[in-house]
Amino acid sequence: MSVVPRSMSATSLDRRIQMLRTAMGPLIAAALEDPDVVEVMLNPDRTLWVDRLSSGRAPMGLELPEADGERIIRLVAAHVGAEVHRGQPLLSAELPETGERFEGILPPAAPGPAFALRKRAIGVIPLERYVLDGMMTSAQAGFLVRAVRERQNVLIAGATSSGKTTLANALLAEIAATGDRVLVLEDTVELQCAARDHVPLRTRAGVVSMTELVRSSMRLRPDRVVVGEVRGAEALDLIKVWGTGHPGGIATIHAGSALGALLRLEQLILEVAVNPPRALIAEAVNVVIHIAGRGRKRRIESIARVVGFDGVGYQLADALETPFPELPPRPDAASSAATSPSPDSLGELP
Repeated sequence: MSVVPRSMSATSLDRRIQMLRTAMGPLIAAALEDPDVVEVMLNPDRTLWVDRLSSGRAPMGLELPEADGERIIRLVAAHVGAEVHRGQPLLSAELPETGERFEGILPPAAPGPAFALRKRAIGVIPLERYVLDGMMTSAQAGFLVRAVRERQNVLIAGATSSGKTTLANALLAEIAATGDRVLVLEDTVELQCAARDHVPLRTRAGVVSMTELVRSSMRLRPDRVVVGEVRGAEALDLIKVWGTGHPGGIATIHAGSALGALLRLEQLILEVAVNPPRALIAEAVNVVIHIAGRGRKRRIESIARVVGFDGVGYQLADALETPFPELPPRPDAASSAATSPSPDSLGELP
């Protein structure tokens, strides 16, 4: 039996990983192994903070020397093949072997080195667990299951670390049972799609933007288009996709209320349009979920149905008190049924 020597690049990668873990120290390493920990942060004053699901954000009780903080940021940059220095002090990266999201800042952009290291979700929390944990009611969970089956376009709104992506993963688990073809578009890999027919797409800085991915998705024959986070001009293209025969999508957005989510869409669309297409927004976005709180205090604050735009403002109604509208069949539904096996025959529906 022959032994194939490992490549120099693989050996070098292992060395950089080990150097990075060593620079982080045992306390940070232990925090990253703790399933209760969501994020580890270093502030410019050298204090370390940890964000836990159970108790929220709190100081770790120690300081990280400035040299070690800078070393961690530089090692992450080397790890992903990026540059970071005084002339380019910002670093956005994703650690390829673990999926951890890293945002680092060096002087002069900050008084001292600072970073936030956010762990990737390791599992999907089903809607049933949301109910058991008191984060939503059984009626809300039942509505969301039906909204997925009825191919409603769902916008999930909330603050940073409010659990938008976690809820999106729960809805994706429901989508997986439909047998639909799902396109998942992300900047950072966070969404977990178990659908048998799904296409994951990623942005790359300076190579492909989210706007380009959304436009490209139209030519990949999607049944549903899911966007990890809407944060730029792609909002207009997404609304067009959702409003032109591709219902049943999911997207997350930073906003403080259901109405705020729609107004935030307008702001993003204004980056590329003189006037936001409010009537199209009201037609394309069917349901807005607002999540409030952090950690174990997260809860579904409201689920609103967008029922229209009356020329003055968006008309929102309590989703649990508003009947589902009739959705038109997909244009290719008949041909797809004739040429493709049904979800039932694939064993995807109970």
